[in-house]
Amino acid sequence: MLLLAIDTSTSAITAALCGGPGPVSRTVLDARGHSERLAPLLAGCLAESGHTAGDVTHVAVGTGPGPFTGLRVGMVTGTTFALARGIPVVGVCSLDALARTAAAAAGDGELLVATDARRKEVYWARYGVRAGRAHRLTDPAVARPADLPAEVRALPTAGRGPVLFPDLFPRPLPVLDVDAAALGALALEGLELGLAMPVEPLYLRRPDALTSAERASR
Repeated sequence: MLLLAIDTSTSAITAALCGGPGPVSRTVLDARGHSERLAPLLAGCLAESGHTAGDVTHVAVGTGPGPFTGLRVGMVTGTTFALARGIPVVGVCSLDALARTAAAAAGDGELLVATDARRKEVYWARYGVRAGRAHRLTDPAVARPADLPAEVRALPTAGRGPVLFPDLFPRPLPVLDVDAAALGALALEGLELGLAMPVEPLYLRRPDALTSAERASR
C-alpha cells in the first residue's frame, strides 16, 4: 500500500507518501498559496521516493476544520487525484493529526489543539494522551479563545493558538501545523482497522466570501 496524504487546513501546505520503508514528506508554510504550492509538493514527494502517480494505491485528505478556501484546495486536489486513478480516498480530521504529533511532547494526560480560525477565533479539540498516543475527547469546534473554559486553556496546547493568543494559552507545545506524514499514519491505521473515514469537510462556519445573491439579501 502506498498512500498519498495531503493537508491544507493550517498555515502549512503539506504532502507525504506513506506506507513504504518510511514516509517521504514535503511542507511549505504559506497561508494563502495553496493552489500554487501543492502540486510541486506532490511531484517532489513522488520524485524523492522514486515512485510515480501510478504507484499510489490510496489517498488521504485532511478534512479540517480550517479556513474555507485553503481547506477546499487540499480536499479537491486529493479527491481529484483519487478519481483520476480509480483508487480509494479517505478523510482524516486535521486536528487529530496535530494531536498525534504533539502527543510525544505532551506526556500522559490531556492536551489541547487550537489552530487559527481567523476572525480572532480558534478551531479546537481536547485530547487524552496515553503512551504517546492521542484520542479525541471532544468534537472539533470554533470559538473565541476567551470563551473556552479556563481549565481547557490551561492544557498543553498544540497549534498556532498559543502563538496568536499567548496570554490565553500559557502552555504551548512545539507543534504548530499539520504534518502530512502524521495524517497519513492515522489514515493507514484507520484503513487497517476498517474504520469509516468520510471525506467531508469540517468548515464549522460559513465562508467569508459570499455569493451575489447572499450579499443582496443582507
